[in-house]
Amino acid sequence: MFGYVTPYKSELKVKEYDMFKAYYCGLCKTLGKEFNHIVRFGLNYDLTFLALLLSSIEEDKEIITREGCIANPLKKKFIVNTNKSLVYASNISIILTYYKLIDDWKDEKSIKSLIGTIPFLSPLKKANKAYNNKALMIKGCLDRLTELEKNKCRRLDEAADTFGKLMEEISVPDYIEDNKTERVLRWIGYNLGRWIYILDAFNDLEEDIKNNTYNPILLQYSFRENEEIDQFKNRVMEPIEFSLTMSLEAIAKSFEVLNIRKNQGIIENIVYMGTRHKMDLILNKREGLKHEKSI
Repeated sequence: MFGYVTPYKSELKVKEYDMFKAYYCGLCKTLGKEFNHIVRFGLNYDLTFLALLLSSIEEDKEIITREGCIANPLKKKFIVNTNKSLVYASNISIILTYYKLIDDWKDEKSIKSLIGTIPFLSPLKKANKAYNNKALMIKGCLDRLTELEKNKCRRLDEAADTFGKLMEEISVPDYIEDNKTERVLRWIGYNLGRWIYILDAFNDLEEDIKNNTYNPILLQYSFRENEEIDQFKNRVMEPIEFSLTMSLEAIAKSFEVLNIRKNQGIIENIVYMGTRHKMDLILNKREGLKHEKSI
């Protein structure tokens, strides 16, 4: 359910794209330093955006170095050195990735996912200890989502609201002290989570039909066995697109009152263009989605 929050590369300056990549690589490096190298495979764009956003409301300037990468040790890349935003995002990454692997094991009996949890066991203990309140909230929201799935909840908004509350919680680290900043970050996080959940559900329609797995869009809009998937998508496109757009509008309005001290161009690109571009690719199945899965 991750990887949707990316910049729209075509509209980014080269230095801005380099900075986004530097945060992506910085989060990867931080995961290795804080935990172990294997958990770096849980790296994703959404938490890179979180680290970038949280760092960009801080006054301290990033420290950037050029370092080798575990994937390509001979090619040096720009890296944002570990800071408190990257440390926080790395801990949240551990918690979310572990529960995603557990969920895959429960739903699909995936031995690969079960084995994949092993490198996360010790890091999970460390992350739970460092951010116990966040860990409990994350588990509570995921348990609620599991309950909704078991009960075949037909209300898309109810399921999306639950994931929105999860993202709302992780968007505000404990070190944020300003009440206004906390409220704005929470609203951004909630709407971003809601947007991710609905877009992911739409993106998974074919697979969920094939595997007969839970998808609230199929239930709420009463997908019929003899109905072509393209016909169904056309039938639900308008309300789905409206709901997604409303969430993006809420994010944009909240972002406008946030005190961004640096990297404003990158964040504006993601908020105003990257999310809408990704939504267009998925809703309309345009060519290009497969090319944006990796930096």
